[in-house]
Amino acid sequence: MRRRIEAARWDPLTGLLTRDSFTERAGRAVARGQSAVYLVDLDRFKQINDTHGHAAGDAVLTVTSERLRSWGLVNNRIVGRFGGDEFVAATRVRDRAELERLCDGLVRSLTRPVPFEGRLLQVGASVGAVAVYASEAPDLSALLRRADEAMYVAKEAGGGHFVTEGITPIRATVNGRRAGRRGTHGAGPEGSTV
Repeated sequence: MRRRIEAARWDPLTGLLTRDSFTERAGRAVARGQSAVYLVDLDRFKQINDTHGHAAGDAVLTVTSERLRSWGLVNNRIVGRFGGDEFVAATRVRDRAELERLCDGLVRSLTRPVPFEGRLLQVGASVGAVAVYASEAPDLSALLRRADEAMYVAKEAGGGHFVTEGITPIRATVNGRRAGRRGTHGAGPEGSTV
C-alpha cells in the first residue's frame, strides 16, 4: 500500500511530481509568501507527436522534464507535470526582475532542440508566471488560474514566450523585429527540423 501511495506522487514517464503532489508541496511554499507559480505548455508538441510518432513525443517530454528539473535544482524549486505537455513549477522570488530572469532562463532552456533518432526536434515553450508577495494572501488555486491565463497569452502571441502577471509577452528579437514575425529569418537553430 505504501508503495502505491509513493508511486502516485511521481509521474511515471518524467519522474516529476504529479498534480496532487505538486499542489500539496507548492501550497505550503506559496503560503510563506514571496513565491511564484509557473505554468508551462509546450509549443508544437502535437505536431511532433503527429509527424514523428509517440516515441518522439515521449522523448520531448522526458528531455523537457530533465531540463525543468535542472532549472529547478537551484533554490529548491518545486517542479511537476500536470499531464500531457503541461508542466508546473513554484519558486521563491524576491521581485519582478528576478521573476523575469527566471522565466527567461526557463524558456531558453526548454526551447533548445531535442535530439531524437538523428534529428533535432524543434520544440518551444509558452510560460505564464504569477508572483505573490508577503503583503498578499496567497491562494495556490487562484495563482494557478492566473498563471494559466498568462500562459495562454504567451501561446496566442506565437509561443516561445513568457508572460508574467498579464504583461506584454517578452520575446527575443531577430533583425530588430520580434522573433516569429515576417522578416525574422534565421531565428531557429541551425539543423533543426520539425
